[in-house]
Amino acid sequence: MTKKSKEDYKIQSVAHALDILEEFQGDVDELGVTELSNRLKLHKNNVFRLLATLDCRGYVEQNRLTEKYRLGLKSLELGQTFLRQMGLLRQARPVLKEIVDTCNETAYVSVIRDGFVVYLDAVESNQTVRVVSKVGHRLPVYCSAVGKAQIAFDSQEDAERYLPKEMVRYTSNTITDKRKFLDHLREVQQRGYAVDNEEYDPGVKCVGVPIRDYTRRVVGALSVSGPAYRLTSTRVEKEIGPLLAKSGHELSLKLGHEVAG
Repeated sequence: MTKKSKEDYKIQSVAHALDILEEFQGDVDELGVTELSNRLKLHKNNVFRLLATLDCRGYVEQNRLTEKYRLGLKSLELGQTFLRQMGLLRQARPVLKEIVDTCNETAYVSVIRDGFVVYLDAVESNQTVRVVSKVGHRLPVYCSAVGKAQIAFDSQEDAERYLPKEMVRYTSNTITDKRKFLDHLREVQQRGYAVDNEEYDPGVKCVGVPIRDYTRRVVGALSVSGPAYRLTSTRVEKEIGPLLAKSGHELSLKLGHEVAG
């Protein structure tokens, strides 16, 4: 059986919507329905419907004076997100390697997207028993060290937005009571780092610290994961926590934190 190419799964309407967005390049500021129809060889009605959809989602907006369209704020936000993530990844890689060289446990950099923690990059330990890379995986915010490290410095109201209505218990250590969890976040804030004490995966422990950029906003987290028997409370307190705090500060400086003001 011949394996299908990705082209065989392409959705035509989505492709046309992306074609429209890609027309707003170079010196092009605004385009009308007729211009886009001629450029893309699409029927005007199709172009209008696609523009209306993109407009509703904020990817384009209409100039009421000219009735032409231009890129919307959502397109700008996506571009800025891409630049932040690429800058974060580029700057984080050597820091991750340094962490692993120092403690020989797997290190990650992650962000929160759509209410979940997403691991963007990792450097693995060379130990026989180790936590393998979870790059691309999505984890709940409330039972991951990197999630807790990122929301602990938000207001209580903002932190609560990351909590599902029902906090699922993944292990016997998962905190599922909202009030206890918010109290726990205050401890994280005071300590400067978060710990996932086998709260998502039995036998796996994780320590995380926030990463800030030039706006002083938390934009991600650094973490170290390993078998719980190696990441003892004493080791976390004496070695891993201070190491991550130093590394998080170093990476934040690379992203411009503390430069302004």
